[in-house]
Amino acid sequence: MRVVALEEHFTVPDLVQRIDPNAISRRGFRSRKPPPGGPNPLELLPEIGERRLQSMDEAGITMQVLSNSGPGPDLVPGPDGVGIARAMNDHLAAAIARHPERFSGFAVLPMQSPDAAIAEFVRAVRELGFVGALINGTTEGRFLDDPSYDGLLAAAADLDVPIYVHPHLAPEAVRQAYFANLPSGTSRVLESAGWGWHSETAIHILRLVLSGTLDRHPRLKLIIGHMGEMLPMMLARADEMFALEIEHLRRSVGRTILDQVWLTTSGVFSEPPLIAALLTFGIDRIMFSVDYPYSSNARGRAFLDRLPLAPADLSKFSHGNADALLKLNEGK
Repeated sequence: MRVVALEEHFTVPDLVQRIDPNAISRRGFRSRKPPPGGPNPLELLPEIGERRLQSMDEAGITMQVLSNSGPGPDLVPGPDGVGIARAMNDHLAAAIARHPERFSGFAVLPMQSPDAAIAEFVRAVRELGFVGALINGTTEGRFLDDPSYDGLLAAAADLDVPIYVHPHLAPEAVRQAYFANLPSGTSRVLESAGWGWHSETAIHILRLVLSGTLDRHPRLKLIIGHMGEMLPMMLARADEMFALEIEHLRRSVGRTILDQVWLTTSGVFSEPPLIAALLTFGIDRIMFSVDYPYSSNARGRAFLDRLPLAPADLSKFSHGNADALLKLNEGK
């Protein structure tokens, strides 16, 4: 069975070293404990070669769609940020060229320079063959509904490729208000993978709806991970609560999201959230992902293998939806 995973990460240490350490610290990047019984994900991130391919082969994963894991060029203003983004995309394109049947890519963009981000997005898709872009949360406190990003969203629609909206660490004011003053380590996890990342991305999508941004860009396609970032269980509630306040919108909150958002399973390998996603978004909008190397390919595959889906639905879930959305070439 063909299996495509599309929230799978890499980094380029030499390029990360070009980012001001103070900027990295201000954005909230902190050390994390490696798992006691397995490899450190941070050590696996830079490798796009035999070790990664072996892990994919052992889990029966046909293709990874790769994206940069922070810190990244969104932390860097001006020409330096543009240069780092371009170099990271070129690095990824070279890795894909070595194994085009196994890897594809999402572009990383210099988000502090919106006009340059558009140009790099177009280059990455048209010249490097990337299948979209991945954007990590807010940039200097700005969500994608900020007017400065309107041209970027229009470019995505014109290119007919999706933007993967990925979580990011909280701005400092949010960090202090919501996540500070807890026992060691728990603040970091609450802010990130334990809760904060998911609520932040859900808010990001809701802002794009409520601001009218998605109405202005009805052909824009978005992807979110982690089994829908808590939106499936809250979609009906959102429709009910916002019903009296959305006269400025063409569609309901839920209808807009269902029209323009796709989900991946990245890092969430349990059935209850999948059931919620299936009941709200439907099988045509859900795609398998692992979140490698932060989650293991083996664990993701074990989840895939135990799902009681009909063969046609399993085919959509494992690769068909991703192939269609990203225009992946099954002949690779």
